[in-house]
Order: sequence, then C-alpha cells, then structure tokens
Amino acid sequence: MSQELRVNERARIAILISGRGSNMVALAEAARDGRIANAEIAVVISDQPNAAGLVKAQGFEIETLVIERRSRPRAEHDREVVAALQTRHIDLVCLAGYMRVLSREFIDAYRGRILNIHPSLLPLFPGLDAQKQALEDGATSSGCTVHFVDETLDGGPIIAQRAVAVQNDDTVESLAARILEAEHKLYPEAVGLVLRGSQQMVSDRS
Repeated sequence: MSQELRVNERARIAILISGRGSNMVALAEAARDGRIANAEIAVVISDQPNAAGLVKAQGFEIETLVIERRSRPRAEHDREVVAALQTRHIDLVCLAGYMRVLSREFIDAYRGRILNIHPSLLPLFPGLDAQKQALEDGATSSGCTVHFVDETLDGGPIIAQRAVAVQNDDTVESLAARILEAEHKLYPEAVGLVLRGSQQMVSDRS
C-alpha cells in the first residue's frame, strides 16, 4: 500500500475513538463544512462498544465499526483494524481519544498517515494526565499538539500546536476543558495542512 497521501484526490479519513468522540465531531463538522477541503470521514472505528462517539458519528451518517480487543494480543487486534481500513481505501487515520497504543505493524501499514492530538505542548508532558503534569510542574502555559504517530510515546513529528494559558486558580478539570476547546480548532487545521502536503508548522503561543 502506498505511503504517499493522494493529496490531489478526495481523501478518505478514518477516525479511531474509545470514548465520547468530541474531536471526532470537530473533524466531522469541518469535513462537512468544507474547512477540511476535498475530504470525507469514511469510517469511525472504536475499540469500545459503548463509546458515546459512535452514536454521534451515526448522526453524521458516517459508517461505524466496533473492533474490540477482548483478550487478543495487540498485534492481532491491530491487524483486524488495518484490514478494515484497507478495505475502505483509507488515506489518513486520525486518533481521537483512542486509548490504545498502536503496534509496529499498524504504524508500518500507515506510516506518515496516522495523526494524534495530545493535550500539551509536546515535547512537554507526554503520556497520560498531561494537564495534571502541567499543573504540578507549575507551567504558566500548556496547550495541545497534533503530531504524526510513530513508535515513540507522543514523540512523532509535530504538525501543529496551540497554546493555552494556565490560570492561577486552574484545576485539572478547568485546564482540560479549555485545552479541549483549543483541540477542536487545531485538529481540523492540522488535518488540512497534511492533506495539502504543507510542511509548514502552525504554532499559536499567544
């Protein structure tokens, strides 16, 4: 399968979720409204059968699939997901609250075509509980990052970032809520950059 995005054709995007799917909704709205130009959300896949995002995706008339891991090894589960993506001729994979670490086999199948959004200004605060990490570190600014997925933990090449100021009275919940608002704006912008083949980094640190 080609590792090059077919940027001159209508791109078929898959979104992988595990929960509420708010970033999935942001991407679906952007594709519907033309803010992500010349693209369609072809399928939403969840590893959790009760993920709230599945119902939201169906509201956009997007195909949904549930592919549970159950007790299977990660690589076996990922092979089923990759097969579903390839059957649907997916060009770009967007992780949106997908709480699974991808196998090397998955990454190799779509290398350079898997995006993730993380709630910090990477390389700061990778991994879980990024907002808690920021507050415990005394950071005055946090934010979100869209990056390509590789074998490292939140370490793939950065596509775009947006800063969010940390307020003196912030809790993990209040900071996370403001970062999430920024994510909903940044993710569609970053997907658009990738589909246009742009190498420009977008950074808003004001």
